[in-house]
Amino acid sequence: MIGNLKAGVDRRSFLAGASALALTGARASQAQAQAPLLTVATRQIEVKRRGATVYGVSGADGRLGHFASEGDSFAGEILNRTSEPLVMHWHGQIYAAEEQDRSRPDGGAIAPGASDTHTFRLTPGTHWMHAHQLSEQQLLAAPMITHDKDAGDIQDVVIMLHDFAFRSPTEILAELGGASAHGGHGPQGQPPARTGGMMHGGGMHHGGHGASMLHANDVRYDAYLANDRTLDDPDVIRVERGVSVRLRIINGATATAFFIDTGALDARCIAVDGSSCQPMTGPRFPLAQGQRIDLAMTVPAQGGVFPILAQVEAATMRTGIILATRGASVARIPDTAAVAAPHTDLSLDAALNARVPLPARRADRVIPMMLGEADGYRWLIDGAVHGRNRPHEFQLGQRVEITFMNPTSMMHPMHLHGHHFQVVGVGSRRFSGPVRDTVIVPPHMPVTVAVDLDKRGRWYLHCHHLYHMAAGMMTEVVVS
Repeated sequence: MIGNLKAGVDRRSFLAGASALALTGARASQAQAQAPLLTVATRQIEVKRRGATVYGVSGADGRLGHFASEGDSFAGEILNRTSEPLVMHWHGQIYAAEEQDRSRPDGGAIAPGASDTHTFRLTPGTHWMHAHQLSEQQLLAAPMITHDKDAGDIQDVVIMLHDFAFRSPTEILAELGGASAHGGHGPQGQPPARTGGMMHGGGMHHGGHGASMLHANDVRYDAYLANDRTLDDPDVIRVERGVSVRLRIINGATATAFFIDTGALDARCIAVDGSSCQPMTGPRFPLAQGQRIDLAMTVPAQGGVFPILAQVEAATMRTGIILATRGASVARIPDTAAVAAPHTDLSLDAALNARVPLPARRADRVIPMMLGEADGYRWLIDGAVHGRNRPHEFQLGQRVEITFMNPTSMMHPMHLHGHHFQVVGVGSRRFSGPVRDTVIVPPHMPVTVAVDLDKRGRWYLHCHHLYHMAAGMMTEVVVS
């Protein structure tokens, strides 16, 4: 089972060497064949001086993720070298047609040892790929970066955030009191068993609709990672004095939102979810599950050490990476902050303006979408778990406004496949906000997004908290 410990493995160097040998062997076995565009396989990492087997998605050069330039296509073979069926999602790739993404109703899975062939134009910006299954928890995710033509002379630093547990995701879901209701990739039409109240893994107990207290972090994690490392042994990235840096930060965590803090470096938010926005400077930035943020900054001429930290929402735990100039001495940074971070909200989106907003026009359809919570760790959209839901049907070319309403006690990051939308309202306030594919929906605060439905198909709309999605919080947008 992925995520179990490997006896006797306790040094990062050994683990890295083992992974390198595995990749070398894999390449040798393919010497007579063209290398796959991407290979999904297991790999070894070290977390808090303990070894773990997780997943990785690597290119032909062995580097985790996929990196390209604007105008390039995503063309080639996706090889599943794991022992499990694989359902990949190309998160943020709006030029991928429905059949180019397995994470769709009746999309099936890539069998162990089998492959898919893809061809679609890449969407510029900071995006990512991940399994649309519980195995996402086991780091089955990677960056999918397409550099914009107008990015300029700037050093890119990619930061991939994860929450990590040595327990398997099925164990975690059982601890939460739930069972899979993911109708597309799990038991069809089988809602989770009712268990009365719910006891969250973090020790919080609440019982269904209408809970007045705010809750976060319902999963108990062993660590939080930035580029596979904790602050006990952080990723130290060398930068030059006076250089411009672009942080491309991806929240690949399954159940954790973060606040990004750039410390002594003044940061300008220049893009969210891969879409450019009017630059805005701030001290820290919320980042929900599935979201991305691009921050631009300049390293001071005198150089130094500059931690980039990600603190867990409503908690003190944190992770991060270190930017350091040559000769700077890097001191250990505690993995807990002195003060808990707040709960995530829409303050960032309410202050951002898209660089290229949607064209001005009236909506053809305006629909409310009610998020919900029920006993037995069941999470609902419009009163139903996925598999018992009624899809929302639209016509090609329609502009639709969706108002998410959240009477539950937790924030839900809502993600629509195959499209970008614009945030146009929070509560009763209307504005021209950022273009995104994943939006924070806080408790008791309606959020409205506008989307132009320009591609036929059946597209998932779901909460990007993995266990909320697995326990039912997903529906479909059907465009015909």
